[in-house]
Amino acid sequence: MIQIVEHAPQEGPYAIGDALEKAGLPLRVSRTWAGDPVPDTVDDIVALVVMGGPMAAYDDFPSRTAELALLRAALEAEVPVLGVCLGAQLLAVAAGGAARPGNGAQVGWSGVRMTGTAHDDLLFAPVPEQLRVLHWHSDTMDLPPGARLLASCDRYEAQAFRVGASAWGMQFHLEVDEAAVGAFAAAFPEEAAAAPGLVESAPVELAVLARHRDGVFERFAAFVAARAGHTATRAFFTRRAAGWEERFADDGPRYAAAVARMDLRSGGRVLDVGCGSGRALPALRAQVGAEGVVLGVDLTPAMLTAARREGRGGLLLADACRLPLPTGALDGIFSAGLVDHVPDSAAALTDWARVTAPGGVLLLFHPSGRAERAARHGHPLDPADLLAEQNLRPVLRATGWDLASYEDASHHFLARAVRAG
Repeated sequence: MIQIVEHAPQEGPYAIGDALEKAGLPLRVSRTWAGDPVPDTVDDIVALVVMGGPMAAYDDFPSRTAELALLRAALEAEVPVLGVCLGAQLLAVAAGGAARPGNGAQVGWSGVRMTGTAHDDLLFAPVPEQLRVLHWHSDTMDLPPGARLLASCDRYEAQAFRVGASAWGMQFHLEVDEAAVGAFAAAFPEEAAAAPGLVESAPVELAVLARHRDGVFERFAAFVAARAGHTATRAFFTRRAAGWEERFADDGPRYAAAVARMDLRSGGRVLDVGCGSGRALPALRAQVGAEGVVLGVDLTPAMLTAARREGRGGLLLADACRLPLPTGALDGIFSAGLVDHVPDSAAALTDWARVTAPGGVLLLFHPSGRAERAARHGHPLDPADLLAEQNLRPVLRATGWDLASYEDASHHFLARAVRAG
């Protein structure tokens, strides 16, 4: 779900919404001007779009605290963010910058310049060096540490910027079409009067702007769609990471018992894929000894931070379906509760087979059996469940593994497979 936050009825997403809908991405709008609440987590959000409004980012308007909390959560979980005008200023504040009054209103059509950093930016690289856009603001912002300035003008330096690799802010209104310009002018007639010809010149200005406008938002939509699965995973686990170890503290012995079933040799090379806070890593180290190699891979930075707090090293931030390891590098892979949750289980198992030497071991584990988990979630066992033996065995065989043992007990699930030669 893509979350859009609106602050005023005339300041909707316009071309942003069009691009997201064309990409087949479902939208949810919080109309704060009508009293809609802002979500308190990013758990089901794969992108966050925060629009403009007449209030100030440095004033305490009703939804400001909730919006800043949501933006900070999105930044921590690397959820893609797009902030426009007020939304850009809120993004800057959430990331550690500041919003403040400017040196007077900037309203009307005028140019911005792309910076050198924009030449390598995912959204702005194809945009020409000079671009005429619609300005409508009197506040500005000081960018947060590490932010990349993408567009500027003589009067207001911070016109577009990026925070990290997935959050963008735009002070100007790139999203507008003719309807938007008319709505802005009707809502703020005194400001519009200070820019003669603003509405009348809109068709000519937009005829030039539209191609670049649509390109920026189409690239954002494609970026969101391409990483939606990863975003959902990071969003879910990021806020839970700090308490993950304590929440499942009693699972340690069961993880150790499962690892013992791998029968790894001393000096072996083993990977915990989707390692989370690294509960299996000590047991894996005990199996391969000081001369062995133990790695943990996870997609969520916050989970690896939790693992480091527990003193667990050998950690890699990576996609479990595209491991950054050479062919045949491992003697074993341990995976707890992951294979049936990745976007493409067969692709994941194929890549795990690629990085495992012939005769290497794959252990799929969960500290609860399938029936126990189904009952906990209030539904019957699904015959199409990948982890059912009649489904898992052929998938493993097709991806380079031979299922050697299978246990679906009341208090654990375990499948041990061997890499085919």
